[in-house]
Amino acid sequence: MARGTVRFWAAAKAAAGVAEEEYDATTLADALRAAQAAHGEALQRVIGRSTFVVDGAPVGGRAHDTVLLTDGGTVEVLPPFAGG
Repeated sequence: MARGTVRFWAAAKAAAGVAEEEYDATTLADALRAAQAAHGEALQRVIGRSTFVVDGAPVGGRAHDTVLLTDGGTVEVLPPFAGG
């Protein structure tokens, strides 16, 4: 397992009630499941619409269970933003 930081932005931050928290997970899917279990349905809905950046690299269409996390890494949870 790897340990790092999940950062929540905009609606994800509001749903989680925190700006960031630690992860202890092997894959992005594991980290997201843990965050959803800790913060409930509101965060689950936001995560379902979000995009993710892991260690500075966009996840894109890759399956979350194939995205390996690193020790000291960062997962950014980016919900859709207005404008652009």
